[in-house]
Amino acid sequence: MTTSSWMLLAVYAVLVLAIAWPLGGYIVRVVEGRLRWVAPIERGLFRLAGVNPDAETGWLRYAIGLLIFNALGLAAVYALQRLQGVLPLNPQGFGAVTPDSSFNTAVSFVTNTNWQGYGGESTMSYLTQMLALTVQNFLSAATGIAVAIALIRGFARASVASIGNVWADLTRITLWLLLPISFVLALFFVGEGVIQNFDAYREATRIEAVDYQAPKLDAQGQPVADAEGKPVTETVKATTQTLAMGPVASQLAIKMLGTNGGGFFNANSAHPYENPTPLSNLVQMLAIFAIPAALCFTFGQMVGDRRQGIAVFAAMAALFTVFAIGAMAFEQQGNPHIAALGVDQAATALQSGGNMEGKEVRFGIGQSGLFAAITTAASCGAVIAMHDSFTPLGGAVPMVLMQLGEVVFGGVGSGLYGMLVFAILAVFLAGLMIGRTPEYLGKKIEAREMKMVSIAILVTPILVLAGTAIAVTSGAGRAGIANPGAHGFSEIFYALSSAANNNGSAFAGLSANTPFYNVLLALAMWFGRFGVIVPVLAIAGGLAAKKRIAVTEGTMPTHGPLFVALLIGTVLLVGLLNYVPGLALGPVIEHLVLWSGR
Repeated sequence: MTTSSWMLLAVYAVLVLAIAWPLGGYIVRVVEGRLRWVAPIERGLFRLAGVNPDAETGWLRYAIGLLIFNALGLAAVYALQRLQGVLPLNPQGFGAVTPDSSFNTAVSFVTNTNWQGYGGESTMSYLTQMLALTVQNFLSAATGIAVAIALIRGFARASVASIGNVWADLTRITLWLLLPISFVLALFFVGEGVIQNFDAYREATRIEAVDYQAPKLDAQGQPVADAEGKPVTETVKATTQTLAMGPVASQLAIKMLGTNGGGFFNANSAHPYENPTPLSNLVQMLAIFAIPAALCFTFGQMVGDRRQGIAVFAAMAALFTVFAIGAMAFEQQGNPHIAALGVDQAATALQSGGNMEGKEVRFGIGQSGLFAAITTAASCGAVIAMHDSFTPLGGAVPMVLMQLGEVVFGGVGSGLYGMLVFAILAVFLAGLMIGRTPEYLGKKIEAREMKMVSIAILVTPILVLAGTAIAVTSGAGRAGIANPGAHGFSEIFYALSSAANNNGSAFAGLSANTPFYNVLLALAMWFGRFGVIVPVLAIAGGLAAKKRIAVTEGTMPTHGPLFVALLIGTVLLVGLLNYVPGLALGPVIEHLVLWSGR
C-alpha cells in the first residue's frame, strides 16, 4: 500500500469514530421518544394516524406489522413503475418498465438491497425516482434500524412480553433521524456540484466528434443480420452528447445514509453529477458508516453497559481494517502480464500505479479500493469503480465482506442485529467449551434462541449457494455471463451473494436484466431480508421475556479483548466457511491462473 492509502484509511477511521459516538446517543433519544422539541408534532401525527406510541406489542405482532408495511411498499413501487408512462414529472417520456424488471426493482428497494438491473437515466421518470425509489430508501432503512432497536430492547428488558411499537419506531426513525441528516447532506452535495433540478435532458455539442459502431436497423427499426445470422453494424459519428438532469442530490443523501446504494445514474457514484469532488466522495464514505457504527454505541447505552457496544464496535472495526487494507493492496499490485508486454509505458504504469482498469481516474486506486470495502461491508452497494475489473483477490474482498453476512458494520440496523446473532452464537460456543449454560447480558441462551440463531445464520448461505447452482446449471443463467471460466462463475456467485445479503453492488459483467435473473434475484433479496428479520424478532421477544440472572465468577465477560477475538473468530469460521468451495472455484483459481502466467 502507498503512504497516501495508509493516510486515507487512518483519517477515515478517526472521522467515523468521531461521528458515531455522539450520533449513537442521539439515536437513543430518538427511539425512546425523548426529543422534547418534536413532542407536539409527534402527538399530532400519532393522533392523526390513530396510533398510541405507548401501546407496545410482542414480537409476533411487531413482525407482522413490518411485513405488512413492506408488502404495501412493494406494491406501491411496482405500480409506479408500471404506470410511469401516464404519470407526471416524466420530461423524457419514458414508458412503463417491464413487469419482471419492475418486480425486481420493487423488491430490491423494499429490502434495502437496491440492486439495479436498469439504467436509471434511461428508464425511470423523475416521479418514479422520487416517489418510489427515494421514499423507499427512507422506509427500508427505517425498517432495519427498527429491528435492531427491538433486539436491543430484548436484551435490555426482563420479564416483559413487549419489544416496542413498530409504528412509533418507524415514524421516529424516519422523521427525526433519517430525514434531518439527509436534508443537511443533500444541501452539502448541492454545494459540491451534485445536480438537483426537474429540467429535461440537455444536448451538448462535443468538442471532438466520436466514431462508434452501432447495430444497423431496417425500415421497421429492427436490427439487421447477415447471412450467418450475425448482427450488422455501421459506423456512427456522434457530434452531440445527452446530459441527464434530475433531482439527484435528494436521492443521493439517503442512498448513502441509509446504506441503500441505488444510484440515480447508471454509473452510480462514479458519475460526476452524483459524486463531483474528492470531498463529496469522502463524505459519501462517511455517510455509509455513520449510522451502522453509531448503533454499536446505541446498543451499549440501551443495555446499560457502554463496554458492550465498544466490544462490538471493536470487532467490526478490526475485521473492516483487515479487509480494507487487502482491497487497496491487491489493486495496487496490478496485473503481472502488463510488464510482460514489453511496452515501456505500460511497465512504468504498472510499477507506479497498479490496476487502474475500471477505476474512476478522479479517485484512483486507493479511494476505489477503500470505497469497495466500505460499500460491501455496509450493505450499501454504491460504487465508484467496477468490481468486475478488480484483480481476482481484489474482487474477492467485497465478495467475502458480503458473504460474512453484512455484519462488518453492515446495513443500517441489519449490521448490528446480524453481529448480535453471531455474539449469541459465540457465547453459546464458549459455554460448550467450559461446560456452562451460556449467558449474554444477563440472559441465558437456551434451545429456543439457538434454533432462531441457526435459522438466521443459515438462510443467506442457502439462498446464495442454491441460487448460484440454479444459475450455472441453467441455460438462461449461463446466457448472462460475459466472461467464460472462473471469472464468469464469480460474476454469478457475486450477484447471488449481493442479492441474498441485501447489498446491491454488482460485478457489472453479468447481463442480469432478464426475466430469469430478475425473478431469481428478487426471491433471494426478499427471503434474504425477511428470512433473517423474523427469527431476529423472535429472539428479541424470547430474551425480553426472560428473567435477568446475576453475574457470577463463572460468567464469561463479554466486553474484553477475549470476547472480541471470540466474536471475530465466530464470524470468520461460521459466516465464511459455507462459501469456501465457491470462492475456490471463482476468485482463488482465477488468481492462481493469473499469477502462474497462463
